[in-house]
Formats: sequence, C-alpha cells, structure tokens
Amino acid sequence: MGTYLNPEDIVDLYKRETTKPFFVDKTEFLGELFPLVEQQDSNISITRPRRFGKSVMAAMIASFFNRGEDSGEVFSKLKIAENPDYSKHLNRHNVIYINFSKGVDECRSFDQYLAFFRERLAMDIRETYPEAVHHPGDTIGSMLRNAARKYRGEKFILVFDEWDYIFHRDYFAEADRGRFTAFLGELTKDQPYIEMTYMTGILPIKKYSVSDTMNHFDEYNMTDSDMYSEYFGFTDEEVDELYGRYLKNCKKPVLTRKNLADWYDGYHVADGRSMYNPNSVVLALKRNSLKNYWAKAGENKELKEYVLNDIDGVRDAVMLLAAGEAVEVDIDEYATTARTLETRDEILSVMTIYGYLNYYDGCVRIPNRELELEFDKIIRTAPKYNYMRELEKESLRILKATYDGDTDTISDVLAFVHNSESPLKSYNDEAELSGSVKLAYLAARNKYDMQREDQSGIGYVDYIFYPYNRSDAGIIIELKVDDTPETALKQIHDKKYALRFQGKPGEQPKTTGRVILVGIGYYRKDKVHQCRIETVRV
Repeated sequence: MGTYLNPEDIVDLYKRETTKPFFVDKTEFLGELFPLVEQQDSNISITRPRRFGKSVMAAMIASFFNRGEDSGEVFSKLKIAENPDYSKHLNRHNVIYINFSKGVDECRSFDQYLAFFRERLAMDIRETYPEAVHHPGDTIGSMLRNAARKYRGEKFILVFDEWDYIFHRDYFAEADRGRFTAFLGELTKDQPYIEMTYMTGILPIKKYSVSDTMNHFDEYNMTDSDMYSEYFGFTDEEVDELYGRYLKNCKKPVLTRKNLADWYDGYHVADGRSMYNPNSVVLALKRNSLKNYWAKAGENKELKEYVLNDIDGVRDAVMLLAAGEAVEVDIDEYATTARTLETRDEILSVMTIYGYLNYYDGCVRIPNRELELEFDKIIRTAPKYNYMRELEKESLRILKATYDGDTDTISDVLAFVHNSESPLKSYNDEAELSGSVKLAYLAARNKYDMQREDQSGIGYVDYIFYPYNRSDAGIIIELKVDDTPETALKQIHDKKYALRFQGKPGEQPKTTGRVILVGIGYYRKDKVHQCRIETVRV
C-alpha cells in the first residue's frame, strides 16, 4: 500500500460516504465497468460540473477494485453485491488513485505541481516492486512497464479524479497545458499494463488537450451522451426517496418536494431526462433550508468573467437568460482554453460545462432557482448591467402596484422594460411581451414560485405566482398582443385558472389569501401597454 498505488485510506474515505444520512447507492455503476476492465486497455472520461458526485464515484471505484485493503464489509451491503461478477473483481486489482486537487496547496509553480505527483508515485512503484529495474530519469510509464515485465504481467487500473484542477490555478500557463496532458497521455495511451483508466473532471479532455495526446479516451458528458448519466446527479426517483428520509427524520420539516425541484433540478442529459444537483439537494435536506449552495462549490470566478465580458453579444444573451428565456447556441463550439474565448457560443458553451447553464434541444437556459440567484448576484453589481439595477427598483414598484391594484403604474413599468435598451426588443409578438413581464416581475422571485405556461383549470396560463408564504396573495397574469386586457381577464375566468390555487386533492391550498388577476394587453403599432386587475377568492 502506498500514497497513490493501492492507497491505504481510500476505503475509509468511501465508507464515510456510505454512512451519511442522505447517501445514495450508485454502486451499480461498478457493474458497468466490469466488462471494460476485462477487455483491458479501456480509457473513459466522465465530465460533469462541480458537485455532481464525480469524486465520490472515483473513490468508490478505487475502494472496490483496490487490492490493498479489504472493502467487502462496505460493498457487501450495497447494490453491487447482487452482481454475479461481484466477487470476481472485489479487491482483485492494482489501483493507482490520484486526486489531482489534493495535497498541492503549497505548490507555487506548474513544475512543483507536476513533480509532487511524479515523485510520490515513483516512490510507491519502487517500494511495491523492489526487484524491478529502474533507471534515473525513467518516466512513470516506463517504471510501470518495468514492474509489469518483472512481476509477470502485473496490470493496473488508473483512477484520476479532477484531472483538470491545474487548469484553474493562477500559476498555470498556456504552455503548461501540453506538458500536463503529455504526462497523462504517456501514462495511459497504448500501455500494456493498463486494465482501465477512469478519469473525471469538469473540462472535456479532448477539447482541452494538445494534438492527439488524449484522443484514446471515450468521453461522456451531459450534453451529448446518455451512457452512465443516471450515476451522476440525482434522478427524480432518488430525490423522492431522500425526501422520504427527510420527512421521517427531521423534527420540523419545512421543505416541500416541489421546493427541491424548483431550486435544484433542471439539468438535462442527452436523452432529455432531468437531473438534480446532488450536493445542493443533500445540503438543503441536511440543513432544512432552501439556499443557494452553488456558491459553496467555488468562487465562481469563471461565471463573473463571462458575464462581465461583452464579447460577441454575451450581455444580450445574459439579459435574455435572466428574463427566463432560452438562448440558441452551438454547444460544440468549445474554445481550446477558457483564456481564448472569442465568440458568444464559445462562452455560453463553457458556462454550460461549468454547470451555470443547462443545455437541451439546441438551447441553453438557467436551470433552476439556485442558479438564477447566482446570476442575479453578479449582474446586479456589474457596471455593464446598470439597466438591471434600475430594473430592480422598477420591479419592486410593479409588485407593490399589483397588490394595490394600481394599473397605471403597472403599465408604466412594463413600458419601461419593454422599450428600454435590452435584447428583448429583438423579440416579436407575445414572446417579447412575455419576456418583458418576466423581467418586470424579477423582484417577485423572492416571494413567489413563478411558473410560466403552467396548466391551470382547463388550459394554460401565461404566468402564475404561487406564494412561498400561503397567507400572501396569489397572482395570475394573462397576456394578449393587439387585444384588450379585458379579453385576457375573460380568459382567466373562462378557463378557471384560479382553481390551481386550490391544490390537488389532499393538498393544502396554495394560498389562504386573495388571488390577483392581471390582464395585460400590448398594442404593437402604438407600443401601448394596458392593464386591468381583479381580485377573487378561491
């Protein structure tokens, strides 16, 4: 056992995960890897945003295959124990496990960083295989080949977590990129000692490596691959089960199941299935509190840089995203490194890689309430987004006017939003009006679950605001282009949209207060907004 070769502490690391109250058993993923290990020389890379369970899965893989420690006590209680090949692979392999983010806090240069791992891994190899002949200046790859020859075909599973950690450090220079991927490539490409290489990170390795040094990896990400998707992030079924544990064990539960969906769901994998941010779900349940836990995943320097950068119309795209609109993007247009982004699509693609946006069906969107808050926090203080700070003031004014039945103020604020210098001016008809309404009511997000085109009564309503505090008023907004606000109100009544506040059978009412019905008409020719309000009880 060594630092990286059959590490002695990896089983304890994963065992601690399995004892946590909101642990989700994803060990069936190991069964997917058994055939890859048996066919040998398999190289796979899983890329996901921060806090999507990549490190836990890497620790699981190293714990299971690692022959340095007996992990049967841990895995015999988990789903993988039912696999017919379970005993065939449990603790039967040499594992080299490296988390490239650990132990390097004192490094101040790329050379120090690379030497840190080379020296420790070389020491492990010498101590484990003392009869193998090693020469000064040998690469790690040549040392492993020598060990495999001397020790009768010894083979290894390589597990590399956070392979791209160095790419996010200030001391990383552009020229270092090639040196680091060459180091990884020399270890993993066409090597007779490889049974499998499993690597995780945020960045897509084929896009961020030099030349063909890493083209031997099969890469799986959220946007273009369905394989293995259910093992990274939480599915609806898994969150249902976790929520059941929460209700059972929490003395005073305040979260609803819908809260978790609104705040932490919204990431789509390639086949359309929706995934939750697992870290945020667990923290919300553990702390019994809905918060923006995304900020805990890092300083989010990347998002600030991209949002504040107005290259190729990024500002307009951010404005549309903040308004709840989808933005079309060619997600394949990755830059070779985040330092040379030159087009809007490159920037939006990289924002998707980091998890700030969700990509599905040709468009990116802000996935959930948690990321809405992250965007809001940045653009409210950005000099290039003065319009958003002014909008925040107007948004508070329109919300108060809605409570007071002040239709003139509502019309004035809508006109300000609709006619201001904003990308929404390029939209047409009801899509333009709808985006303007979403921006105008941004302040309502602190008090309401704002749903768009929600099925209510016997039709679909443009906007329905469910209050987080049930004693507050509910709000329904119906929009009409080149038609009267009276027509919009009539549709609300005819299609019984207000019935949605009664909740489903067995549920509590969504509001115990009044329901405010807002009809809005917009006349394109004159650019005039009209508004009518009624109040009802349900």
